[in-house]
Amino acid sequence: MSGSAITMRIEAGVAWLTLSRPEQRNAVGPDLAQSLHEFAERCADDIAIRCVVLTGSGRFFCVGGDIDLFAGAGEDVEVMVLALAHRLHAGLLRLATMDKPLVIAVNGPAAGAGLSLAISGDIVVAAQSAHFTAAYSAVGLTPDGGATWWLPRLIGMRRAQDMVMTNRRVSADEALAIGLVTQVVPDEDLETTARQIAASFAAGPVRAYAKCRALLLASADQALAPQLEAEAASIAAACAGAEGREGVAAVAEKRSPVFSEV
Repeated sequence: MSGSAITMRIEAGVAWLTLSRPEQRNAVGPDLAQSLHEFAERCADDIAIRCVVLTGSGRFFCVGGDIDLFAGAGEDVEVMVLALAHRLHAGLLRLATMDKPLVIAVNGPAAGAGLSLAISGDIVVAAQSAHFTAAYSAVGLTPDGGATWWLPRLIGMRRAQDMVMTNRRVSADEALAIGLVTQVVPDEDLETTARQIAASFAAGPVRAYAKCRALLLASADQALAPQLEAEAASIAAACAGAEGREGVAAVAEKRSPVFSEV
């Protein structure tokens, strides 16, 4: 299935979303933002989809906003960019909060909004050739896509300030060292690695993963006492649910759990 700027395929419970504007280095324009939102909604709502992988086509993951589009907007640029950011953010938010895991396979350079997309997954696998740049202030702009939310939480405020204010390029190896990505692999192994991770998620306890995602996101703005209460309620409900019963039974019976059927 394809949109104007993103393609989607579903394999064994895994939805693969591929940014498909390689000639424009997968720059974010209205078509890409709209497609991302539409596909994110479908992935979130389709019970047959148990995990989502987001990647790019060609040599780049995503270079951020379509600067040529901005340059040609004239006096309408503020209205146009606001609408574009709102649409992009709707898709990003849906992917970040859906009840299933999100794997990002960063196949090449990620900058601007592409950086935000790249770091938004539960698991982020980067090709060795990938690198990461905030890029915004270099052209007189400010971050979008949740960059100022994700970066301080992933790598700390001081490193986030460094990336956003200096636009310094962060290599794949440095990104791994500072906690920006989960894993770095040779370029030729990226798809295989992402496929293995996604398959493991698709075969796992998807409802438990959903609650894990929700608890982790909520923890960023939560005091300890209410977070503990939320964890207590969540684990109790999980134990009473089909996945919890299957997992506990599997341990008792000394077998591997089968979550894809519950």
